[in-house]
Amino acid sequence: MDGGRRILRSLRESFSARHSLVPIVPGEAPYALAAAAVATIPPAAVPAAAAAVAPRASARKTRGERLLSRLALLGRPGVGALATFALFAAIGAAGFVQNGGYAALVASEGEIYDIAARVAGFPISAVTITGQSRLTERELLDAAGVGPRNSLPFLDATAVRDRLMQVPLVKSARVMKLYPDRLVIAIEERQPSALWQRDGRVAVISEDGVPIDELRDQRYLGLPFVVGEGAQKRLLEFLMLMTRAGDLAHRIKAGVLVAGRRWNFEMTNGVTVKLPEIGPADALETLARLQREARILDKDVMFIDLRIPDRVSVRLTEEAAAAREAQLAPHKSTKSGG
Repeated sequence: MDGGRRILRSLRESFSARHSLVPIVPGEAPYALAAAAVATIPPAAVPAAAAAVAPRASARKTRGERLLSRLALLGRPGVGALATFALFAAIGAAGFVQNGGYAALVASEGEIYDIAARVAGFPISAVTITGQSRLTERELLDAAGVGPRNSLPFLDATAVRDRLMQVPLVKSARVMKLYPDRLVIAIEERQPSALWQRDGRVAVISEDGVPIDELRDQRYLGLPFVVGEGAQKRLLEFLMLMTRAGDLAHRIKAGVLVAGRRWNFEMTNGVTVKLPEIGPADALETLARLQREARILDKDVMFIDLRIPDRVSVRLTEEAAAAREAQLAPHKSTKSGG
């Protein structure tokens, strides 16, 4: 201090030291002072200040700027034309479906996804079928529902197999997809084993008794013949009895199941052989012995009853019975006259 109690150093220097102010230089912009002031803020205070300001800025962006940015997209070149095209496309598609155009397209070309898959290179260009002998490839493809409208990726192999199994002649089926464009179908057919007559209609049946076809021509006339309700389910039993008949098998015309319990054999010469419910094979052996010893099947008989063990009952034809009656008449008259 001087004698007048004045500070000897500069007031500006003292003020800058106490308040960290930067001197204002004539000619400099006023913002230089603000920049200097910011530069003197302690580093630890900067993140806290930024964190306090950031939420308010983010909130302003989500509320206002997001809507403005979306509206700004509509003003870009081509967006309006694209929206107009999409609107007209939706209207056209709705009219196409409502007017039946889509149904006609599906009927002729298949579903949209099938069309897309075929364009992408996955059509069904080749179908390989193995195991068929009586069924044609066309019949199998129609039954499987496979055609040019299908595509390989969207073809349900399980559904195709299920449809094939509905064909009576098909015993088993396998369906495999080989990409990119090949389908393989392997089937096993039921074999015709006999003819089955019921209610005046004759069907061709397999060994397990499943009807596989109607009798349409003479191809199956040489098969064994069973008649009656439930006879098809006992076909194996009938075939076994045919085997036990031995040399007489070729003279058996048909097996008739009676009341679902026993068999009658119709022979080719019209004779009916009645077999028992229990032990029919033994009865057939008895019939074979009688044929060897007495040619019983060559006699004028209507039926041979083997239902009672150890007893054979025979009924003559009307002509044979009349002839026998006439033959025995003189003997009766002689006895009565004596």
